[in-house]
Amino acid sequence: MKLLNLSALLLAAAGSALGAADAPAKPAAAKICTLCHTTDANHLRGYFDTLVTLNNSLQLRLDDRTEVLRFDKATLKVISPEPAANAEAALKAIAKGHEVRVEYTEKDGVKTATLVAVKPPVKLAAHETIALEELQKLVAMGPEKGKYFLFDSRPTPRFMEGAIPTAVNLPFPAFDKNVDKLPADKAALVIFYCSGKTCNMSPGSLAKARKLGYTNVKVFIDGMPAWGKKASGVLSPGALKTAFWDTQTPLVILDARPAAEAAKGFMKGAVAVDPTKVADLLKTFPSAKLKPPVVVVDETGGAAAKTVAAELVKGGYTGVNVLSGGFKAWQAAGLPVETGPLAAQATFVPKPRPGSISGAEFTKLAEAAPAARGVVILDVRNLEETKNGTIKGALLIPEPQLVSRLAEIPKDKAIVCHCSTGIRAELAFHLLKEKGYNVRFLPNEITVIDTGEFTLD
Repeated sequence: MKLLNLSALLLAAAGSALGAADAPAKPAAAKICTLCHTTDANHLRGYFDTLVTLNNSLQLRLDDRTEVLRFDKATLKVISPEPAANAEAALKAIAKGHEVRVEYTEKDGVKTATLVAVKPPVKLAAHETIALEELQKLVAMGPEKGKYFLFDSRPTPRFMEGAIPTAVNLPFPAFDKNVDKLPADKAALVIFYCSGKTCNMSPGSLAKARKLGYTNVKVFIDGMPAWGKKASGVLSPGALKTAFWDTQTPLVILDARPAAEAAKGFMKGAVAVDPTKVADLLKTFPSAKLKPPVVVVDETGGAAAKTVAAELVKGGYTGVNVLSGGFKAWQAAGLPVETGPLAAQATFVPKPRPGSISGAEFTKLAEAAPAARGVVILDVRNLEETKNGTIKGALLIPEPQLVSRLAEIPKDKAIVCHCSTGIRAELAFHLLKEKGYNVRFLPNEITVIDTGEFTLD
């Protein structure tokens, strides 16, 4: 019997080892990075997300997952096109969402960045590029009068969130399968654009087009980010449904039609707006800092919608689009229509960051007696920050010490992390989630006093 039990244990152990070996490796790069690059061992390619200089930590986003890395200010090397006094200053200068490559070492489950390389702007000859002002003039004329062909090289999901008017989607990853979209006349003006100065997709499209014999090819190198700061984009009814409604992505819909006409039928959640009174709308409009996606609708995608969209862009809003074909196109596509009075004021609540807990739910848990909470509140602030007070019953482990003190964190209970601003709490969330914990984090700023009472921003 003992021999049989031993055999069973050995077989189980072998099975576990095989299972671990068969587990798919986590991607070391964001999908878009793999179009142009391979990623070596102990390298990561993704989007710079969060920097915590207090704890010498940074957060890198790789599509739907996040990596947390430590760094030593004295030894970290930062390669950036922007000059900086030291590594810390160079890190602070990296914009959220910018593409970076990170080299790291790993010890005891902790990744430490040794090098951060910031993706530099694409370099093209002057005759290969077109300026924003020139492109705006062409778009205002339209392809027939302006004698141009404009192509968006971004992947289709990005194109569906909004594009430069008159553009056709020709994704760089699928370029070779869609060459039939290019004009027959190889001397025609062909313009490509993508996601901005560091994006290689439109320059890559230029190179492919030239190999096919096109002789008048240019790139709008500043891409959609620059266009969105100066002008509105467009999207189709189908794109709006797929990119926003189907994904439950919050957005603001403004209906610029006459009130009597709009009341006969409108898109769900639409807010009435008078094209002559956009200034009044902006007085109560969601802050531009929230970057709310905005879609403006009139009957056909005409002057009224374009006027409202232009005023919003002047007011500092990006991500403003006009619905192509207007409400008529929406109806023709058989998409949902509502009747009755439209909303008079726009509201926008950003989609919560993955793993976050609302302030109201956190407050309810934290104000309950520790034994009745059913969760562990994990305070990941540094010890100096807790001198003024901690939430009653909270477990205090500074975020840099989490990996070395996992044994103190119960695996059989839900964990809710907080710090003082929400940034380190999110780092803690990703670290613990990686270790298999049932964990969430508070994204709000919080102040705790010596009685254990707290206030949230």
